[in-house]
Amino acid sequence: MESMTPPTFSISAVERETGLSKDVLRKWETRYGFPAPLRDGLGERAYPLQQVDRLRLIKRLMDAGFRPSRLVAESEDGLNALAQASQSKVQRGGQIDVENLTLDKLQLQDPNGLRQLLYREMLRLGIEHFVLDTLNQLNIAVGDAWARGELSVHQEHLYTEAVQWLLRDVVAGLSVSHGAPRVLLTTLPDEQHSLGLLMLAALLSLRGAYCISLGTQTPAQEIIEAAHAYQIDIVALSFSNAYPQRRIIPALAELRQQLASSKSIWAGGAGCARLHASPEGTYLSPEMEQGMALLAAWQAAH
Repeated sequence: MESMTPPTFSISAVERETGLSKDVLRKWETRYGFPAPLRDGLGERAYPLQQVDRLRLIKRLMDAGFRPSRLVAESEDGLNALAQASQSKVQRGGQIDVENLTLDKLQLQDPNGLRQLLYREMLRLGIEHFVLDTLNQLNIAVGDAWARGELSVHQEHLYTEAVQWLLRDVVAGLSVSHGAPRVLLTTLPDEQHSLGLLMLAALLSLRGAYCISLGTQTPAQEIIEAAHAYQIDIVALSFSNAYPQRRIIPALAELRQQLASSKSIWAGGAGCARLHASPEGTYLSPEMEQGMALLAAWQAAH
């Protein structure tokens, strides 16, 4: 009696069966060595049923927050144990592992998936918790992954652009022209990092402020002119660790001398973390929570 040939699936069928795209399947094959499809008579990929079943399970665990690089190396028993633990976590109301999922989206060159992931997480948590907790965690994780060589420069830039895209949309949706205070957000020349400013703008807008962003590297004279033109109450500047710390206080003092005394200056970002004093009329807020406290104090006084 002739033995039956075990069934196989085309790559299109595997995509339908598992929810994993053809591009992802090909990338995993190259990067992880799994799946390891056979070839049919025409040289096309043919996936055995056992591999398709394993891919279904891996996809389910990915949706629960596990990283493919870990899952493809697991034994069948290990995958089943993870699935059971994941199910128990879901039943207890556990949360997905956004950090690992974000790194996966970046490594798999999936910008649309990354944007969708961030947007869903923001809707789930709310803007304030998403900015204060999730984004702070993700910024560190992406920076560390880049430093370890796990992410390329273009992948790190992709993350930054995805977050900025989301936060700009948030600020635009919350902005009302009669909001108060009116806050101008920017950086001085030689400071290119603006993600922290957008995070702050989202939090301030959520609490009733009206935020106007000039982007990065704005000369001091342009800041002064914009503050007057837009009737600004507060100028918020950001300084990253890349900005020379010795230049921060002199820059704030120079801007303070030229800006109307009725307008406050806030300086935030990691570059301000080790500063202990600032010129009169300027306020240091290295952490986002300190910026929220400054806002509450301003609103209480006005």
